[in-house]
Amino acid sequence: MAEALQALVVEDDPVVCRGVLQALDLAGVRARGFDRAEAALAQLDAGFGGVVVCDVRLPGMDGLACLAEVLRRDSEIPVILMTGHGGIAMAVQAMREGAYDFIEKPFTSDRLTDVVRRGLGLRRLVLENRRLKEQVLEKKSVLLLGDSAPIQQIRRMVAAIGPTEADVLIYGETGTGKEVLARALHAASGRNGEFVAINCAALPESVFESEIFGHEAGAFTGASKRRIGKIEFARGGTLFLDEIENMSPQLQVKLLRVLQERVVERLGSNEAIAVDCRIIAASKADLKALSDAGDFRADLYYRLNVVCLELPPLRARKSDIPVLAAHFLLQAASRYRCPAPPLRARQLDEWMAEEWPGNVRELRNAVDRLCLGVVVAAPMHEPGAGLVARVELYERQLIEAALRSCAGNVSAAAEALEIPRKTLYDKIIRHGLAAEDFRGA
Repeated sequence: MAEALQALVVEDDPVVCRGVLQALDLAGVRARGFDRAEAALAQLDAGFGGVVVCDVRLPGMDGLACLAEVLRRDSEIPVILMTGHGGIAMAVQAMREGAYDFIEKPFTSDRLTDVVRRGLGLRRLVLENRRLKEQVLEKKSVLLLGDSAPIQQIRRMVAAIGPTEADVLIYGETGTGKEVLARALHAASGRNGEFVAINCAALPESVFESEIFGHEAGAFTGASKRRIGKIEFARGGTLFLDEIENMSPQLQVKLLRVLQERVVERLGSNEAIAVDCRIIAASKADLKALSDAGDFRADLYYRLNVVCLELPPLRARKSDIPVLAAHFLLQAASRYRCPAPPLRARQLDEWMAEEWPGNVRELRNAVDRLCLGVVVAAPMHEPGAGLVARVELYERQLIEAALRSCAGNVSAAAEALEIPRKTLYDKIIRHGLAAEDFRGA
């Protein structure tokens, strides 16, 4: 079936077509060959998740006409054109008309499979973007994105634990998304109350106690009226305590009583108020080690540690980077009220090579910079950032800046860069850029 295919190959030379299909098969890409464009087009549908690889010279509908028809049906299907006749002029025309890439015969299997794989990566991003946009339009929450094994396991745990009354302890490095996981648990709980988050490291102890437990009027200087605390406000819902390792020993004692007896007393009151809220705590430190060292109450640790979930760092789930980046790009475009730039395969390759010490939060910031057009070059001291890589990156930045300032006009950009237009076209193709992306930028 077409929806299971990753590449439709249109080539009327049976020897060449067989070679292309064999190369793709060895690369793990499911493909089907056709000797006419009309037959391949019949296999396209709205959910086609692959690319079209098409010869330019064909009987009947030629490759450029096939390109136009594919893009008419879905302008975001990558079309890769092949020819042994067109040269650079044909390449430029094809790129102008919307081709994803262009390869000249004879080409190597590595060149073919590299272009097809990049096209497939782009197509996956496009379809994921559409799914995310549909969810946004339907006002659905997008939580725990990714298909890596660790995230799939976390989702299974959320489905199993969410509807229960069990308190949960979440571990994870800074930026891994502990609050996102807590919100997912709250959403799965079916509770009608609020999700209330408080950072245990963000407030001084005197203010924190009033924030979490509340106070009566006159309980202390400046307490002119009664205040409902976070625990009480979360009645019927979920209380999320982030960075709980920073909670003082005195407050740990009071929290332990809330967990054990499910009651809270406001400051300045002796009345015990029954509360029905689920407690989700999060820590980037090992609470067991802290309790063994006497730096965290052992009884509170064991009371919290009913269910423990550990979020993996981004470096352990790099396969999720494309879908996370696509989601963050949609968010950034909406937040900054600007068009979302295309996610290029080169950019994704750079992100996939990073270690991300700041985890998902750091990736989100990188996507924000991309959306705003702020390009940050590799630091001089960065491992692997050799001279050739830095020169390539700098050249790409100069070309992007020229295209942006010239609104995608290649001739004007070539004049600004003081290089021949043909040279600039060659470089645009080599860097995986498309002049039309800069029109109106």
